[in-house]
Amino acid sequence: MTALLTCAMAFSMMQLFLLGALGPRLVADLGVSPTVLGLTTTVGFATAAVLSPAGGRVVDRVGPRRCLMALLAVAAVALALIGTAPGSGFLLAAVALGGLPQALANPATNKAILAAVPPARRGSVTGMKQSGVQLGAFAAGLPLAALAGLTGWRGAVWTAAGAAAVAAVWAARTLPADPPAKSTPTVWVPRGMTAWLMVFSLLLGCGIASVNTYLSLYGTERLGLGPTAAGALVAVLGVSGIVGRLGWSKVAGRPDRAVRLPGSLAVGAVAAALLLAGSSSARPLVWVAALAVGVFAVAANAVSMVLVLQRAEPGRAGQDSALVSAGFFAGFAVGPPVFGVLAEAGRYGSGWLLVAAEFAGAGVVALLWSVRERRSDVLS
Repeated sequence: MTALLTCAMAFSMMQLFLLGALGPRLVADLGVSPTVLGLTTTVGFATAAVLSPAGGRVVDRVGPRRCLMALLAVAAVALALIGTAPGSGFLLAAVALGGLPQALANPATNKAILAAVPPARRGSVTGMKQSGVQLGAFAAGLPLAALAGLTGWRGAVWTAAGAAAVAAVWAARTLPADPPAKSTPTVWVPRGMTAWLMVFSLLLGCGIASVNTYLSLYGTERLGLGPTAAGALVAVLGVSGIVGRLGWSKVAGRPDRAVRLPGSLAVGAVAAALLLAGSSSARPLVWVAALAVGVFAVAANAVSMVLVLQRAEPGRAGQDSALVSAGFFAGFAVGPPVFGVLAEAGRYGSGWLLVAAEFAGAGVVALLWSVRERRSDVLS
């Protein structure tokens, strides 16, 4: 089941990484501007942010199996439509459809883990399935980007759509039946830990989405890399994100450590963004920076999901996961358009400093929350 959950997370956000890794080809073929490229990310993640609270309630009500099957089927359709896009308008509509799988991904996979995985293993399994997102980044940045060199970007996207359809069939044949549907109280306003993690995820998402969307284009426009080498930057980000999510989620399996980790990882993410800012003068730094963004920034979101599983109220794991994810997706919607304005003006250095500021804000939120939690633990 862990492998299937990992695949579900990969396909839920595959379109993000494909649009980033194939960005130079889309700009050339469809004539979209860097700002419009950033807008595709905004549309997809704005849709996911809006749908996430309702998606969490649906998962809590109907169960993870049905939701995971729907997630993979809709992801396949959305990718297929992206591959047929004749222009920017159709592309944006297809990307919006792809927001639905994103809204269902964390609630459905987290609920499946709570139902089937012993508490002692939940941290490591959560890290493994969260690494699926970065597995998607690796697939987009290396094999699919290389395939695009042979078949064109449309062929690469259609290949991803076919793989998602196969995964939907796999889910239908593998996952155990859901329990009978039941009504659960709906909470639309985040409280306590969920509220803090939602704000943390918002700021974290702003920075990560900007890196995901523009790292490849930065490599071609400012560093003189070819399309395949620029796509490999996204692959490095993906591989390091996998390692980071696996390692830090295992560390977060101990609740006392989990509370401190988000702030510490945000500090590392700030350093990574500053390396990106310096890479225009020292090109090899871009590879170190991509590695560090994956190890620290990308891994921090997985730790957030471990915290939700550890501290969610009974029956609320789907909704709490969805609310934290809504903050993350809102960051993904807001970050790239702002960065895109700077990128279109050729001010990539300023853009990476903005990313560093976003990560620093996330770190402040996480550190304040951890201090509050430790005080609460002492008083209790």
